[in-house]
Amino acid sequence: MPKIRAVLFDLDDTLYDHRYSSRKGLQSLKNKYDCFKDTELDVLELEYLTVLNEIHLSKVLTGLSTIEEARIERYKIFFSKFDVNADLEFISLARKVYSGSYKTNQRAVPGAAELLEALKSKVKIGIVSNNLLKEQLSKINNIGIASYLDEIVVSEEAGFIKPSPEIFQIVLNKLGCKAEESVMIGDSWETDIMGAKNAGIRAIWFNRYGNKNPDSSPVVEIKSLIPTEYILKLIF
Repeated sequence: MPKIRAVLFDLDDTLYDHRYSSRKGLQSLKNKYDCFKDTELDVLELEYLTVLNEIHLSKVLTGLSTIEEARIERYKIFFSKFDVNADLEFISLARKVYSGSYKTNQRAVPGAAELLEALKSKVKIGIVSNNLLKEQLSKINNIGIASYLDEIVVSEEAGFIKPSPEIFQIVLNKLGCKAEESVMIGDSWETDIMGAKNAGIRAIWFNRYGNKNPDSSPVVEIKSLIPTEYILKLIF
């Protein structure tokens, strides 16, 4: 096996605990709006994520909508599922409620900083993420991991979306490493694991919430980034 010279990471729900922040935001919406009072947070989260993912993948990442247009549409559809016809003023307030709580509850996934610190002296470290560059840089800075990273490749800037192999090749070129010298760690089976596989990169599936393997393909699977020593053994 070639020597590992680069470790690539997804950002959201791999290094950055997006789900934690999002649930805090949704809890604030639930506390404020009566239309959500009889809905469990888990159900509310599922409805929100369904709308978010659909609009994000079909409109934002493809350039059909600006992030501002997509956010307005997201809230309009989300509230309509609970029989609320949300106008722009209503949406503006709801967004402030959610984003205020989201931003004050940003954190790294447990063990992420320790793993990055342990890797820093051994390999090149890159992030490859489907999102907008400004948003991802803000998250990276807010959770204090920027100093560990050698390269950050985000779909908006790269012009390619995971699982496209091209976006993986861009980060490899920036790091000066080959696919067979690299490992990808990510939470999404389709975009991270299959994307890495299509690019010839060995992948480790960070299956934090115990999702079922969609196609039973053999893959190294972890449920936590702790303990650091165990993850390092899997990488190397």
